[in-house]
Amino acid sequence: MQHNATEVTAAGIARLAGVGRAAVSNWRRRHADFPKPVGGTETSPSFALTEVEAWLRDQGKLAEVPLRERVWQQLVGHPEGPVTALVHAGCVLLLIHDRPTDWLELSAGSDERLAALLPAALDQVITPRFGPPRERAVNTPAGPELLTSAPLLRGAAELAAELGARQTYEFLLGRHLDANPRQYTLTPAGLATLMAELAGPARTALDPACGTGALLRAVAARPGQELFGQDSAPELAALSALRLALQGKAAVRTAAGDSLRADALPALRADVVLCHPPFNERNWGHDELAYDARWEYGFPARTESELAWVQHALAHLKDGGTAVVLMPPAAASRRSGRRIRADLLRRGALRAVIALPIGAAPPYNIPLHVWVLRRPEKAPAQPELLLVDTGASAGEGRAFDWAAVRGAVLDAWRPFERAGSAREEPGFSRSVPVIELLDDDVDLAPARHLPPAAAGGGSERLASVREDLGETLRLAAGLTPPEALHTPAVRWPLITVGELARGGALLLRTGGNSAPARARVLTDHDVLAGTAPSGSLPEGDEETVPVEAGDVVVPVLGGGSVARVIDADTAGAVLGRNLTLLRPDRAALDPWFLAGFLRGTANNRQASSYASTATRLDVRRLHLPRLPLEDQRRYGERFRALAEFEDALRRAGRLGEQLVRGMYDGLTDGTVAPD
Repeated sequence: MQHNATEVTAAGIARLAGVGRAAVSNWRRRHADFPKPVGGTETSPSFALTEVEAWLRDQGKLAEVPLRERVWQQLVGHPEGPVTALVHAGCVLLLIHDRPTDWLELSAGSDERLAALLPAALDQVITPRFGPPRERAVNTPAGPELLTSAPLLRGAAELAAELGARQTYEFLLGRHLDANPRQYTLTPAGLATLMAELAGPARTALDPACGTGALLRAVAARPGQELFGQDSAPELAALSALRLALQGKAAVRTAAGDSLRADALPALRADVVLCHPPFNERNWGHDELAYDARWEYGFPARTESELAWVQHALAHLKDGGTAVVLMPPAAASRRSGRRIRADLLRRGALRAVIALPIGAAPPYNIPLHVWVLRRPEKAPAQPELLLVDTGASAGEGRAFDWAAVRGAVLDAWRPFERAGSAREEPGFSRSVPVIELLDDDVDLAPARHLPPAAAGGGSERLASVREDLGETLRLAAGLTPPEALHTPAVRWPLITVGELARGGALLLRTGGNSAPARARVLTDHDVLAGTAPSGSLPEGDEETVPVEAGDVVVPVLGGGSVARVIDADTAGAVLGRNLTLLRPDRAALDPWFLAGFLRGTANNRQASSYASTATRLDVRRLHLPRLPLEDQRRYGERFRALAEFEDALRRAGRLGEQLVRGMYDGLTDGTVAPD
């Protein structure tokens, strides 16, 4: 086997063939000619990608490996690991982006020639973009390293010709982040955009905990712009630099190292600092940094690492510059930080505390805060603090409307930014004189200082909810299924979804990892809850799957037996992650018949595979009875009626919860009388 051959795991083979892991295990047992392992371990072997591809094609299970999947498998199977592969691919994509003719000349020969000539060509791009070697996180790979990566680099270049260099890197990086969710703390794109807009335009911007570059990527581009970043993980500093360089023409400077202990940019004074720091760090440098000049507002306690990051951000601002920092809610009220909070308020450095909805960013189980700070040129005479609570601006769980949150926050912030004060909106926002907050606790949690909104939206709103609930309950009663008549069990001849797809009776598609800007995304949560499309995906040019009326959508994670027929209101939305779409040929399959039989409990049980923490459905293994179209439609009408009854019950449940919650709130705050 060649030294640069790509290896693929059983999970990768399953992705290539569009089947479950169990199918791959069956192939290994049943087919003596299945490729032998070339690496990995006994319990998790790896196989040569070229051998697997050839076997799948010979068996008729694969017509051609999609280019994206081929490049991804080359990256994930790289001998030096996917991070090194991402750096090598990113360097070459930057060369293609900046000097495309150079790549065409270099790639014309053998892999050995490419590896020998490529370092010098890369250095001509890397040095102007990232600075001299001692100042940058991205180093020019050596020839032997590039020889190992040659198949990947050629594949990435081919994909760039199809998608573009930036979109190719976003695809590969996004897939890597999705495949390793526990290794990285990500800032969602919607939150990054909001934080950048709160900070305003910038010619120089810094993120001292840059991670994958999401915050700096959200900064609006300007001529002559410089973007600075630092991260304790060298690989993240490199990946972030490449991502930012591929996005635009700004000069990018990123460095590896702990920003608090080993600040790589001590002299930098930026227009804007954006930061999503690590939370609850006890070992942040408390003992060795006691006399550091950055603690202008007080020396943070060992338990107040976030206040150290706040002061680090302020220390790197020009006078009048703005910092926006994501904070845990406890930082607004812990007694150990009250003196620093008080000094930030007195000197006018802290301008706003904005409480986000639960699920806005990791950790997803708490409502994080955004602090907006400004390096004061002079202390204001009567400073005020803007407090905002966006909990009511979003939907349930993580599938909330980022556009609504962003619009509401900016509508409150912009008048306050101009005038230093803003009108009060009960339950949502208020600008509070600093003197009111300088008590023994200096508690800055927005909910504790905002006047309550009218309970449940007020008595008129409660009356409307009650009326809607009554109408929905009457509708549900009318839709109650008739009495079930017992019949002898029927044994139909069966056919699997996979066989139907191969025969052309239906089209099978899976959700992607990116979508056009502002696209409506149908999530697995929406399908399970029966709600409208509410999700979002990172912006990208990856091919998307728009759903059409009559499509059947199935969640593949979680073990539930759910299938949803798309209606006209949902049509046009983009298919999200962990969803499979089945588009039936109406001349052969009735959509409601298809969805109904896919929901059978026994059907789902036999098509599911079980891991230690999750259940995954192999949609291709679900089966249907072979029935004439006329009989399908009879079953389909019954399944459609059941779905309407189910929707009515869901709506009644939501309205009932809303009415009960509103009544409790009204009775307890005195806006509703007990009789």
